[in-house]
Amino acid sequence: MGRLSHSHPLPALGRVTRKGILLFFAFAGLIYFLKVHLQQKISSESLSIRLPAQATGGEAGFPPNVTPWGAPIVWGDSPESQIRRQKFTNRAVTTGLAVFVVGTYAQYLHKFIISAEKYFLPEHFVTYYILTDNLRGIPAITLGSGREIKPFYIAERPDWVHLSKTRMSLLSSVIKELIQDEVDYIFCMDVDQVFVNPVGSEILGSLVATLHPEYYNQPLDMYPYERTVDSKAYVDGSEGDYYYTSEIYGGSCPEVYKLVLTCSQFIIQDMEISFHAFLFEESYLNRYLIQNRPTRLLSPEYNWLAAQKTSEEIQVKRILSLQR
Repeated sequence: MGRLSHSHPLPALGRVTRKGILLFFAFAGLIYFLKVHLQQKISSESLSIRLPAQATGGEAGFPPNVTPWGAPIVWGDSPESQIRRQKFTNRAVTTGLAVFVVGTYAQYLHKFIISAEKYFLPEHFVTYYILTDNLRGIPAITLGSGREIKPFYIAERPDWVHLSKTRMSLLSSVIKELIQDEVDYIFCMDVDQVFVNPVGSEILGSLVATLHPEYYNQPLDMYPYERTVDSKAYVDGSEGDYYYTSEIYGGSCPEVYKLVLTCSQFIIQDMEISFHAFLFEESYLNRYLIQNRPTRLLSPEYNWLAAQKTSEEIQVKRILSLQR
């Protein structure tokens, strides 16, 4: 193929070519600017849920409701949640709710169960798995039909730091030995929480995580991931989607078992080098969920702060955290 020669330009084409070149570069510059701006906007919305009072682009009246990988972000009154609840109507689904009640945390158990009886999966079969160092401290509560309490004695030191190192391991053992044969779904919660509005079958999914109420609207570089390279909870600066709370997570028994087993192994390996992650088991939970993205994300409605009474973004509070 011959080269294009500038020695003999075609008649009357010179001015058109120069003008065309100028127009081309101007148009290309505009396209580049719009492309970069759009990419930055998409990236920002993907990594951080910005929650205006009335969001656009999602279901009417609701903030962003889907992750970049297609998992629903659950808002209890959204159309997606209503459809999800209808799907489970008249289905004999069984769900476990596991809590640790050690030391002074026994003071929260009565209110936790009473509120769960009123709001947690009403009209569903629910088993409360109470892992405690004091069986006598379990209150006598009249439960609804198809709901029961199963206590388990655990000989644990009554301090939170020690429990944070052993809880995942204890959960994996109980799920493997008992829970997986009794229920379809299992949710793990901190006992110092209280249900204040309905929490229905919209939460049920294969692997369910909850957006942290203090970081749901923060940029990625503000998330308190573990940054110690030697830790099994280590998260590189280029990783991460959202930041999840350890106060409530769950899903199907096989998926939750894999989660708590893997996290317990991470914790043991870190303990072998005399290290424990900055935010304890929550750090290991976030490490796992980066590699194994959840199939449903509960919005901060499901883990709000009791001390923070009002919010323009979170209009409905369903579960309140009493201690944080």
